Amino acid sequence: MGLTIIYIILAIYSISLLLIFLYSLAQLNLLVNYLGNKRRNQNAPKYNLLDPREIPFVTIQLPVYNEEYVMERLLDNISKIEYPKSKLEIQVLDDSTDDSVIKTAERIEELKNTGLDIVHIRRKNRQGFKAGALKEGLKIAKGEFIAIFDADFLPDSDWLKKTVIYFKDEEIGVVQTRWGHINRDYSVLTKIQAFALDAHFTLEQVGRNSKGHFINFNGTAGIWRKQCILDAGNWEGDTLTEDLDLSYRAQLKNWKFKYLEDVETPAELPVVISAARSQQFRWNKGGAENFRKSVWSVISAKNISFKTKFHGVMHLLNSSMFLCVFLVAVLSIPAMYIKNTYPQFDGLFNALNFFIVSTIILFVCYWFTYKSIQGSSFDNFVDYIKLFFTFFAVALGFSLHNSIAVLEGHMGKRSEFVRTPKFNINSITESWKGNKYLAKKLSPNMILEFGLMVYFLFGMYSAIPLDDFGLFPFHMMLFLGFGFVFTKSLTARA
Repeated sequence: MGLTIIYIILAIYSISLLLIFLYSLAQLNLLVNYLGNKRRNQNAPKYNLLDPREIPFVTIQLPVYNEEYVMERLLDNISKIEYPKSKLEIQVLDDSTDDSVIKTAERIEELKNTGLDIVHIRRKNRQGFKAGALKEGLKIAKGEFIAIFDADFLPDSDWLKKTVIYFKDEEIGVVQTRWGHINRDYSVLTKIQAFALDAHFTLEQVGRNSKGHFINFNGTAGIWRKQCILDAGNWEGDTLTEDLDLSYRAQLKNWKFKYLEDVETPAELPVVISAARSQQFRWNKGGAENFRKSVWSVISAKNISFKTKFHGVMHLLNSSMFLCVFLVAVLSIPAMYIKNTYPQFDGLFNALNFFIVSTIILFVCYWFTYKSIQGSSFDNFVDYIKLFFTFFAVALGFSLHNSIAVLEGHMGKRSEFVRTPKFNINSITESWKGNKYLAKKLSPNMILEFGLMVYFLFGMYSAIPLDDFGLFPFHMMLFLGFGFVFTKSLTARA
């Protein structure tokens, strides 16, 4: 191996580790913010909903596309929202192309007959996808405030009463609530998805919001002030995460966001890996697209502090961490051989050992988010340790898939908005098989994921002749992670 190639490998390896370390420091700072957060909601100005003059008009938007399995559940749940009917409108923004349209129309007519103001809005095409549907509905929305729910979300009947009250403060443009998970314990896959989302909805959202840093509307389970949407430039469909895009444009225009950790909105997690793949791809590619679109506006903004800019940049780079992790993983095996062949690099490798601190920081951060929801008993801590390393391994297994998404986003490659199939599954006794929306084709990435599984098995084997077991646990988790993603993708098809 030539010295030039060695220097390139070590440079990419070191820079990737450094970026991961910076990300972990940002997470640690968010943890400090989270733990120091004084719940100020009691002192916030609120509408008095007992006074009819203060009850604002709300439009609930339900953007849906081919949701046969959950439409009835969604409509029945939303119809139970406790709010004066004279101040509530429901828009079903239905871009469906299948037979679900007929049943949806029939159920909407039944609900209309109960006195509910509910309209079925159909477009001739899916231009702009979800963003386009939301924008179309906004043109005729009666409400001063716009609540949005995806098809798999089931807000409690008093949800509006707990959220819309905070718009008494005229500077607030968005109120966002925490996602819950109705099928958290369905499988290993749902448990680790819930684990990751819980970290975002506690540590990250509270940690940023408590210090006035930028957060994001999460696409659902939140309310927008209509004026805020319009002032920020309205919904745009040029990224796969239109929610993150509009959130940053709104906050750059000085609108405030309020995050309510105590208000949980239950939803369904993808139960099969092909659905999780499509969701992960959209979120990670959209994150990279928004980095391209918004990062310079954040850096050059004169109305926000340096610390808010730093957290904004790290937030927009969230998905790009998968690329850093993937590069570290792939280069760790040649780095191990370089370490044991070229003693002149001993100093560098001793310094790089420091970056194990990144994992320790994330372990500590995620524990505080886990115990805030699950509890802090000894048994819960043991469960947390098992879940953390399972999550860590599977996240590594997704790193190739998500890195491809990130690269496409940074390079500006456009792709269609692929919805995440819904299942209406709550217990382990129910099956996802037969869901007509599931992708029938195997992911082409599977071949590479199998190759990487073998590659990291070789990395584990290499530790024996080199007598260097420092990276053995890392390579074992990579082997297990890619093995999990490969085998689940191979077997979990409709």
